[in-house]
Amino acid sequence: MFLFFFFYYFFFSLVFIFKKKKAEESTMTNLYQSLKKSWSYATIWMLFVIPSFVFSVDEHHKKCHPSFTCANQRGLSYPFWIPGRKECGHPDFKVNCNGDVAEFSISSVKFQILENKGYSIILAIKDYQSNLCPRHPENVKINPDVLPFSQDHMLSIFYYNCSAPRVDVPHGFHIRKLDCGNDNGRRSYFVSSALYSWDRAILENSSASCERNVSIPVSRYALSIEDGSPTLEAIEKVLKDGFEVMFTTECWKCKKSYGSCGYNDSSRAFVCYCVDGPSNHTCDSGIPKKRPYRPTKSALTHKQKLGIGFAGGFLGATLLAGAVLCFIWRRKKLAAQNTSKGLSTTSPYSSSNTMSNTPTSTTISGSNHSLMPSISNLANGSDVYFGVQVFSYEELEEATANFSRELGDGGFGTVYYGILKDGRAVAVKRLFERSLRRVEQFKNEIDILRNLKHPNLVILYGCTTRHSRELLLVYEYISNGTLADHLHGDQAQSRPICWPARLNIAIQTANALSFLHASGIIHRDVKTTNILLDSNYQVKVADFGLSRLFSTDQTHISTAPQGTPGYVDPEYYQCYRLNEKSDVYSFGVVLSELISSKEAVDITRHRHDINLANMAISKIQNDAVHELADLTLGFARDPAVKKMMMSVSELAFRCLQQERELRPSMDEIVEVLKGIQKEGMRDFPEVVDIDVSGGDDVVLLRHGVPPPLSPVTEKETSSSNTTASSF
Repeated sequence: MFLFFFFYYFFFSLVFIFKKKKAEESTMTNLYQSLKKSWSYATIWMLFVIPSFVFSVDEHHKKCHPSFTCANQRGLSYPFWIPGRKECGHPDFKVNCNGDVAEFSISSVKFQILENKGYSIILAIKDYQSNLCPRHPENVKINPDVLPFSQDHMLSIFYYNCSAPRVDVPHGFHIRKLDCGNDNGRRSYFVSSALYSWDRAILENSSASCERNVSIPVSRYALSIEDGSPTLEAIEKVLKDGFEVMFTTECWKCKKSYGSCGYNDSSRAFVCYCVDGPSNHTCDSGIPKKRPYRPTKSALTHKQKLGIGFAGGFLGATLLAGAVLCFIWRRKKLAAQNTSKGLSTTSPYSSSNTMSNTPTSTTISGSNHSLMPSISNLANGSDVYFGVQVFSYEELEEATANFSRELGDGGFGTVYYGILKDGRAVAVKRLFERSLRRVEQFKNEIDILRNLKHPNLVILYGCTTRHSRELLLVYEYISNGTLADHLHGDQAQSRPICWPARLNIAIQTANALSFLHASGIIHRDVKTTNILLDSNYQVKVADFGLSRLFSTDQTHISTAPQGTPGYVDPEYYQCYRLNEKSDVYSFGVVLSELISSKEAVDITRHRHDINLANMAISKIQNDAVHELADLTLGFARDPAVKKMMMSVSELAFRCLQQERELRPSMDEIVEVLKGIQKEGMRDFPEVVDIDVSGGDDVVLLRHGVPPPLSPVTEKETSSSNTTASSF
């Protein structure tokens, strides 16, 4: 098809030229002008006509694909809709954005949207936000085919205006009398049950004397029970906090096939709007794709294939015509120059004067040289290189005892423990080889770290020059190893980190990455072996050899995929485009490790769970966080810990979304984690001392952290556990 269009349009160009030749004098100038005009026509078609043909998209798909913002909620989409987007949502879920909170009504019940989590949404009933006894209470009816309740929900029942002096409920139910003001001797009650499933018929006798009973969903885990019944304050709080409903897999599958979810009023059914038209379910005829939100070759329509061939023919003809045009232009120019030489005489000094004003290669070289003052300073014997201190190879060889005190090695080099002459303890990274790629990483890490100062970033003390015998980088020495060591490495059993300390590590790491992104830097290799811990369990993010600088107005950087398996953004593998959301994905894997104490990749696990990111998404989606969580952290026995870990798992789920646009920014992650910490610590005991193996060490579960090791033990432990990739 490409060849057909190519020859067709090239033939068309030649016919146009020779028609012009026949009508006019057959001169080189006429041939040039004709070809130029033909080429212009082809270019106009290439730039304006063909794109509109090839890339025309179904209007519904185009309208419904982007999410929308309503009042305090961002990123809303199906089943919700606003005026102008009716076909993008279910008829029951038209959202009102006029107030401070996004609202919608079903029958006469008004719902408020409290939080959009991406995979679920938190709703609350407006009438119950400030009053347990509304004037016109109504049952809550939400279409379960559109927004099913999460497994966290349970039904509660309000009994209003009961004439009987006492209301008895069956075993397994909790009841609390309500204060509804002037009730003329009648009583109102709140009834709930911890049972996962029950029939309202079993309460029929209990409600016989009541004028009205209303079913309201609440969060099972949020309702506090004291002495067999919830308090009025607990009931008010659980109603204000709302309940969770889930988005259906129907819409999820549509989005995975690069479709947009919507509703067909004629058929009164869900519809998936595809690029080339609507579909009942997905845009790939039910064939699942491994990469959501990205079309594959099979997703191209016939019209698009035809258009691409059409464009290819035009492009080939245009390029060939352009080559002919350049050849003719060159011939014309040479002819004009020869004619000019035959008609005029020039002074023999003219050419020499002209040459003297033309910049030579030496001048250009000198200009480039001036752009690298650090290298110039180095040549002049300066002890500063790229803005950091320069160490001689011999000085570092002596500091590391002839490179004998190895801390570990990684993908780029070996790290050694050393002590400088001024007494500073250092970690010296010795790059494996002197290839061009290693020199680039060497310079890259220096260039990034020399300008960054943050309490949670490792400090670069200096380096050798790139002309040195070996490439060496000198960092501050971090004594307590890597986060990986403490989660699933050598120190995991002897010195496990409690949950509050893990949450604090997550916050500090997020702070460091947020600072990097604000500085225009993508770390590109975020993982637990690159998160160092000092003796007080404070975070130091390290290893910037793969990091990249990007401008704030850039949406991405195109590079070949690099990084560590298990942490690399799947979209990065697919399209080679890197941005700050790639770090967010990697951080989602780190959060999963903090929750589970599992490695990012473990081939001994079930084949579906080898990659921890896939395992985490599956468990969280199926409401099985307990199968992911490290139960030794208190998930099963401590409600405060469980609540915090559940919230962090939801954040990890957002970070691990396949489509980058659905992932939060690092700034948002910092705020969410701080909110989880603040909320969780309210109910957490101030200090709980736990004896470790009958010894003297004590782990403080809240404000304290495990005590630092002795200087001797620090060196021995770090020598055996710290990896080179940590620096």
